[in-house]
Amino acid sequence: MAGKAQARGVGARILAAFQAAGAVEIAPDILQPAEALLDLYGEDIRARAYVTADPIRGELMLRPDFTVPVVQEHMANGAEPARYCYLGEVFRKQDHRGAARVAEYMQAGYEVFDRVDPEAADAEVFALIHAALQGLGLTATIGDIGILQAAVAGLDTIPARKVALMRHIWRPQRFHKLLERYAGMVPVPESRRALLEGVRADAPWIGLRDPAEMEARIARLRLDAAAAAIPAADVARLDALFALRCAAPEAPAALRALDLPALDPAVARLERRLAALDARGIDLTTLRFDASHGRSTMEYYDGFVFAFTAADPALPPVASGGRYDALTRVLGGGREIPAVGGVIRPGLLADLEGAQ
Repeated sequence: MAGKAQARGVGARILAAFQAAGAVEIAPDILQPAEALLDLYGEDIRARAYVTADPIRGELMLRPDFTVPVVQEHMANGAEPARYCYLGEVFRKQDHRGAARVAEYMQAGYEVFDRVDPEAADAEVFALIHAALQGLGLTATIGDIGILQAAVAGLDTIPARKVALMRHIWRPQRFHKLLERYAGMVPVPESRRALLEGVRADAPWIGLRDPAEMEARIARLRLDAAAAAIPAADVARLDALFALRCAAPEAPAALRALDLPALDPAVARLERRLAALDARGIDLTTLRFDASHGRSTMEYYDGFVFAFTAADPALPPVASGGRYDALTRVLGGGREIPAVGGVIRPGLLADLEGAQ
């Protein structure tokens, strides 16, 4: 395993390439305010964050990722358009399944904030990282969370159900259980049926929710129970979408074959992105398209996502990234800007280069 000095040396090489592409180096603090970040990261990272307390600054966390602090800095002080790069340690706890993985490692990254041509920016970030990883025999996989969101938005069901499904796109098991329930494919639990029918156990109110909050929750459950079931054919189309994997050039046709008209704008964006990748010299036939790619990573991704992985399935991705337009809106205080970025793990790259 590459030591810190070796990883930093490889990272410096990557950082120089990012700077040559026009990025300005940025160095967010290692200790970050925890409150906002814990809400913005996905469940996986949130559970693995190192959190501590400061008597003056309050709850803090060791930096688990660069993107959120970079976005915060840009939205507070940045001009447009902007390109940033960085190199530094990130910190993530490892559970027993990841015991062989390190809890502290280097990240080198490149982020683009540009309104003019989002698909061209996607291709710029991907191509730059692709160039840094040449000759290692890695598998490149792309996807688009925006396609999945478009499919959910296009469902013929009540808004509350769409909101719940959108929230759980990044939690596949929960998402598909909800979808089955909304389609009437699983029986209503007896306890919920009794609650909706007005049968209440003679028990005291406990917990933090008061009776008014609980009555509002029951009203929402009744509204859901009265809504028509999502048609089985729509569920089948969504299942087929989430299971779709193919060579990248085949993806637009495969998506259109699913007969989901709500996908049309997102598929058009995918076609523009593929054309932009091709214009940058990327051989599209070497890219895998996975419609569900990115569903178990950062929850702030809402568009293009990608990863470069080695043959050994025990290794984490060597590089990954994606588009996070909505994150800039959350952190922008009323401002927003299309944004995309990606990171490379220099230590892992050093290991792969040393094994050749």
